[in-house]
Amino acid sequence: MKLATLKDGSRDGRLVVVSRDLTRMTDASFLAPTLQRALDDWARIAPHLQALADSLDRGSVPVERFHEHDAMSPLPRAFQFAAGTAYSSHIAMTGRARGAEMPESLRSDPPIRQGGSDAFLGPRDPIPLADESFGLDMGGGIAVILGDVPMGASVDEARAAIRLVMLVNDVWLRGLIPAEGDDGFGVFQSKPPSAFSPVAVTSAELGEAWDGGKLHLPLAVDYNGKPFGRANAGIDMTFDFPTLIAHAARTRPLSAGTIIGSGTVSNKRDGGPAKSIADGGVGYACMAESRAVETIAGAAPKTPFLHFGDTVRIEVLDDKHRSIFGAIEQTVARYEHE
Repeated sequence: MKLATLKDGSRDGRLVVVSRDLTRMTDASFLAPTLQRALDDWARIAPHLQALADSLDRGSVPVERFHEHDAMSPLPRAFQFAAGTAYSSHIAMTGRARGAEMPESLRSDPPIRQGGSDAFLGPRDPIPLADESFGLDMGGGIAVILGDVPMGASVDEARAAIRLVMLVNDVWLRGLIPAEGDDGFGVFQSKPPSAFSPVAVTSAELGEAWDGGKLHLPLAVDYNGKPFGRANAGIDMTFDFPTLIAHAARTRPLSAGTIIGSGTVSNKRDGGPAKSIADGGVGYACMAESRAVETIAGAAPKTPFLHFGDTVRIEVLDDKHRSIFGAIEQTVARYEHE
């Protein structure tokens, strides 16, 4: 089952069911007006949504053309968004570039941070940027939407709470991180709104590519129309989603509609730093990692952060080269205060 939220002039949009090939949709708002409402009553609503999806594939319900540009993020706003850094190779590389060793604790306890969740960008919305000196960076990753998770949940309970899977562009303002890091309170201004894929899908749609905790497919990241990253999201994922969820729920319950992100997808190569696609590697899902590898190699970083007019595209294709979630495709635009 594939679900999307259409722009309708409201903050939370209108829930629709989307066909497997992402070309058609049918209205689902009579079952639940928004995705959040469906998640709040998932045990009752999900079977009806699945029946509607089956009817859509059979062509037995009213159909409209689905356009990814009309979609908001599946949850245009959420009660909570927390993102881990599930790929320790990413931590190791970026830390090594700064001359810092990865703390031993991060090999057993997944780092996780709270992100803003009151307003996400749509998958084809521009990324607003006030000043290029802020160091805008993309962050290609995988995310899951949860049902209710009790405090102290086990890993198995956490796995059972995963309702939907989607893609995320977890953007950063890298130039602002050092100052915020120095105050000891964590990042805030460095984390502007993120964007998610046009559709969120149930694990059943992913087949063997989903093992219950990881998505074993390459994350295609393009930068200004050229391949930038093709790292496999299921490789080198130190902490899978059930582990991240259980860690997040250690001291608090997680409400239905909570989003947990993987952090930047990252693959090692022969035990060392990844290589760019141009050098025969799988590349990167963010500029910071590319810059870290360039620094480790003994040179100054060459990869620039994003500038006005730059475009980022993030997508995952199945084994038949069909888009699963639709594409996040965003252009950096100068922010003008209204």
